[in-house]
Amino acid sequence: MPRKTGTRLMKYVDSAICKTAGATFNSIQFFNKYRPNPSFTPKWSDKPLLKSWEKSKPTLGFPRTTDSLCPTCIREVREKIINGEEDYRTLMTDSVGEIKAQIIERNGEVWMMKECPKHGKFEDLMAKDVKFLEWVEANFPGRDIRAHNDERLHHHGSSTVKYGRGSVLTVDLTNRCNMMCDPCFMDANQVGYVHELSWEEIQEIMRNALEIKPRRQMSIQFSGGEPTMSPHFLKAVRYARELGYNSVQAATNGIEFAKSKEFAKQAAAAGMRYAYLQFDGIGNDANSHRHIGNLFDVKLRAINNMHEAGIEIVLVTTLVNGVNNDQVGPIVKFAQENPKKIAFIAFQPVSFTGRDEEITPARRHRQRYTLSHMASDVKAQAGITEPTRDWFPISLMGAFADFADLVHGPDKDWGSFSCGCHPNCGVGTAIMIHKETKEMAPVPQFINVPGLIKDLQKVTDAARNRTFSGVMMGLALLKNFKPFQAPSQLTLLDIIKKFDKTWGVTGKNYGKSTPDRTMADIQKRREDPWNFLFIAGMWFQDLFNYDFRRTEMCIIPYATQEGEISFCAYNTGVGWRQIIENMYKNATVAEWYKKHGKHEVFAKGKNVNLDSYEHSLKIDPVDAARVRERGEEPKTAAEEERMRKKALREAAEVRAIYEEMVLKKKQPELVQIGQPVK
Repeated sequence: MPRKTGTRLMKYVDSAICKTAGATFNSIQFFNKYRPNPSFTPKWSDKPLLKSWEKSKPTLGFPRTTDSLCPTCIREVREKIINGEEDYRTLMTDSVGEIKAQIIERNGEVWMMKECPKHGKFEDLMAKDVKFLEWVEANFPGRDIRAHNDERLHHHGSSTVKYGRGSVLTVDLTNRCNMMCDPCFMDANQVGYVHELSWEEIQEIMRNALEIKPRRQMSIQFSGGEPTMSPHFLKAVRYARELGYNSVQAATNGIEFAKSKEFAKQAAAAGMRYAYLQFDGIGNDANSHRHIGNLFDVKLRAINNMHEAGIEIVLVTTLVNGVNNDQVGPIVKFAQENPKKIAFIAFQPVSFTGRDEEITPARRHRQRYTLSHMASDVKAQAGITEPTRDWFPISLMGAFADFADLVHGPDKDWGSFSCGCHPNCGVGTAIMIHKETKEMAPVPQFINVPGLIKDLQKVTDAARNRTFSGVMMGLALLKNFKPFQAPSQLTLLDIIKKFDKTWGVTGKNYGKSTPDRTMADIQKRREDPWNFLFIAGMWFQDLFNYDFRRTEMCIIPYATQEGEISFCAYNTGVGWRQIIENMYKNATVAEWYKKHGKHEVFAKGKNVNLDSYEHSLKIDPVDAARVRERGEEPKTAAEEERMRKKALREAAEVRAIYEEMVLKKKQPELVQIGQPVK
């Protein structure tokens, strides 16, 4: 029998099995819905697991009113606090800079409108397609368990994190960096001082995080600046693993990993699982706004070295409209062509903060890029996914975490990894790709995701024993699987294995992903012939679109000397970063250089010298060679400042000519220093 005919026949068999599974699930669920078992209180929480109908939700839809901030008031108050004119604790007790905001639909778009009595009106785009945001919000499953046992670490007034335990604990090891990027939300190398955690502070911060409940399993991400510049980087990675953090990440530009295979091996041996790799596009021109001549070559070498060492790579792209949003398609294609090495893309629509906080309104509106832009660009540039079918709030993963918590039982030390953020914060989709043939399809194309979530919630709400729940989950998965829309080589067994590998329902060993994993475990997990390429968009807030309903549900809190603070409240919002870094700064930059010497900074087109540029990645030569035309409009804060100074000089020259030619006013004669006056 020809292979194509045999494959087609198997699809009919799979379809029959799925229909039978669906009928079986519906028949059992008819009785299973009655008298659900009560939720147990797991070891990792002081509160019971939530049923789906017990989960709270923020107000969604349009129009709606929320709490926001005045961009100008906040900058004024922050400056007073940093200058010692006001106590920082006012941020915990008073509603500093807070104003109401309206989120409305206007001409098929979604906008935030707000007005400060002192500084006037502000408005900003939240979605270019109202239907996309409506779809995302409609699929939000509800908030996680309310955070508790957290008073010592969550005490930041209106910015306090209130729900869940988070997913990624971010720890800035240092604000020093070996690059000079624009945009940069932390303004690295520009603030005039060094803020770098001591080893004792790093240990305390990581231990403190274990106190908060629900004590969910989460990642820890070491960030900066460039975290590899901290003298404690490898030691911190090792200690996080010892404490039980399931996934240790580094948000890195990759330079140190590209320069040294040995460094990559040391990081992997210490326990680093993921590299959150800054990656702005394909080719050196697409990365030129980072001001390193050969940055793309650096990225390729870093990916090569890290993958070889056993580190998994997440491509992280800050998307700025008119700067690099044309790279969405090429980046997705790059991941599709390299499925053995790339399993995650994290697009981050720009947040105008740090160096860009005082952006002009004209550039802000021109460069604003939202999650709806991203979903649209993936379809337009990569030719895959439908925005209102294939994209979901990343908080949808919470439904799977709830099921895993149920079947893992009450005695686990950690709850399952859960992404319980606000639906406006992040979206995601997944592409199933065969690692050898490259055959692929969006997962929502062949799995009815909303239907699966509803069935999964029914199983979880019933709260039966592990075996029964596992069987019902399998039936629900088959019920919502559409074989003829799936890749031809993808079987029912592959789907079931993928789910089990991720959530550990059966206990089968696919290669450990726990902190005690070895290189053998990593290789075993990589043997899977299918790559589940997850594409996410995480849109961090700035002062122009700030929403406290998002802040209180943050899943990426920053761990600091002053407790754990929402990502957006730390980097934007009231500006906790600037305040805390000033409170705990080590030295001025001049003092630091005098004591420690200057570190190397790659900027102004300087190349990173590598011993080798070899890699095994497949690159589209057309994408890599593309050189884009730049318009005359300023693209960065630095360019805006240069244009402002140029305009002032030109205005001064015109004024001088006018005074001399029209007013007959003699201009002062320029005298060279040291030259005697005649």
